[in-house]
Amino acid sequence: MALYFNSHYFTYEYVVYTSKKKFLKGRVVKVITGLSNFNVNDVINKVKAAEIAGADYVDIAADPNLVSLMKSLTSIPICVSSINPRDLYKCVLAGADIVEIGNFDIFYSKKIYFSSKQIIKIAQEVRNLLSDTYICVTIPNNLLLKQQVKLAVSLQDIGINCVQTEGLSTKNCIVNREKNFISNTIYKSSATLSSTYSVANSINIPLITASGISAMSAPIAISYGASGVGIGSVLNSLQSVYGMSNYIKEIIASISYFNNHTSGKACLTTLKLRNINSCATVL
Repeated sequence: MALYFNSHYFTYEYVVYTSKKKFLKGRVVKVITGLSNFNVNDVINKVKAAEIAGADYVDIAADPNLVSLMKSLTSIPICVSSINPRDLYKCVLAGADIVEIGNFDIFYSKKIYFSSKQIIKIAQEVRNLLSDTYICVTIPNNLLLKQQVKLAVSLQDIGINCVQTEGLSTKNCIVNREKNFISNTIYKSSATLSSTYSVANSINIPLITASGISAMSAPIAISYGASGVGIGSVLNSLQSVYGMSNYIKEIIASISYFNNHTSGKACLTTLKLRNINSCATVL
């Protein structure tokens, strides 16, 4: 069996081997181009930066045309995010490798929030519709930590492959100039890190930490049990592919350094071999 990406052939065994290593060591890095970003040039630049830096996959808007274009330009796996099962289905037909139930940001601004029951219902529909597709679900940060844990466990039970945490309440905070750089950086990711710690210790499927993640906080996420991190909005302040790729490389380097110099990593105990195998088919 072979996986086909943009005129390049990768053997199934090779993909399984490399993906297992990254998930076991907590080294997965996802680049989010903007889930409501339909600016083709901007998406292309971010995808190029992700590929140059060596990121594992990119998360783009759930648009079949955008998916088709990206698949023609890059070999990096493509993820799409939406709460609409039909949109996700159309994107898979267009070539998307991974789907994510998420992109809640556009609803938060309208004071619309999703309950655990609503998310489980969407997840079940997507799972039934895309039985052979790798599915990730974002755990809404507006839920109490106890509710987040319960939701993650329920998602695992219905066959969801991966979950992602978020922390919009602190990611968009106003920086306190009286605090030092390290304090501000950690504070921006504090909500998603709290969710990571609570959720990762309760499930046996991979978890991605996103929202406000930097080279400073990425290793903390891994130590808390995350299998990887997602970075996105911070790239908007960088003007060039070179600048974005260097920033992504910093994230990757910080995680690699942590893993190479730390023993007893929490992330290693949260993964089961069967779940790592399922990850390997798409990364």
